[in-house]
Order: sequence, then structure tokens, then C-alpha cells
Amino acid sequence: MPGVNADSGPPAPSSHPAPGAGAFDPAHGGFHPAPVRAPGGLWSRLAVPAGLLAAVAGAFAYVGAVDPGQPGHYPVCPLYRFTGLYCPGCGGLRSAHAFIHGDFLAALRDNAAGVVAYLAFAVLWTVWMVRAARGLPFRLVLGPRQMYVLGGLLLVFTVVRNLPDGGWLHP
Repeated sequence: MPGVNADSGPPAPSSHPAPGAGAFDPAHGGFHPAPVRAPGGLWSRLAVPAGLLAAVAGAFAYVGAVDPGQPGHYPVCPLYRFTGLYCPGCGGLRSAHAFIHGDFLAALRDNAAGVVAYLAFAVLWTVWMVRAARGLPFRLVLGPRQMYVLGGLLLVFTVVRNLPDGGWLHP
């Protein structure tokens, strides 16, 4: 028959995958797929991290311009208002205000957990931006163990800052 190839069976297996498909490494467990690259151009990959940074920078700019230490600009923490206890976020706005103005000791004094969160955000955002620029996905997955550790640390921070000897953590 014209147009029929007698050798049209499935292709023979190859130890070399298609270009960009990954690498075969028998010493480390066999085939390892190549990282999946994000579609689109550079600017489309950077749009979401850049937008998030713009939103966070806008919020920090507002807190930097409007002093939380002056009454009437921000609501009072409901937990503190009704119980007199400091929640993990109490002093966070004053901490952000001091951080923006370069007074890092005051920022730590107002809310040490907040300062750790600002720095963690900066590191995670930078990793996200670099990976997005390279076309690689970024996904932060915290398992139950990590969530319990973070929750436990915030609980200890909250309890200690409300103890009589925890005055050094009061906002």
C-alpha cells in the first residue's frame, strides 16, 4: 500500500528523554523531571509579586505617615479593650511605624513578632521574585508540624508578654 510504513510501530525506548523533559540519573534514583517553567514573558511572571509588594509598601507608607501613637487614627485592639490582655498583634502598627523610621529597637519593643514577620516577608518575597524572574514556580507549603510550631511560638509570645515578668514584651 502506498503511504504505509511497515516500520510504524511504537518508537524504541530511549535512555535520552525529549529535550527539556528532564534527566536520567541512575545513581540518584532514576529519571528526574525538569522544572516546569511558567508560561508568559518576564513582565507577566513578575506582575503578581510586584503587585503584592506595591500593596504592602502602600500599607507601610500609610502607617509611616500616620502615627499609630496618636489617638483617633486606628481602632483599639478589641481583646485589649475588653480584657486588658495583649494579643500577638498588639503594638504591630507602632512597631511598623518605628521600623519604617529606622528605630529598630523601638520596633522590637513594640512587637518583636511583627519585626520577625516583616523580615520573613522580605526573604520570602525575594525568593518568590527571583524564582518568578527565572520562570520557576514558587510555592510555600507548611505541613501540620510547621503550623503547630508557628502557632506554639505565637502562643508562648502571647502568654509571656501578658505575664508580670514579661513587661519587656509589652507594646
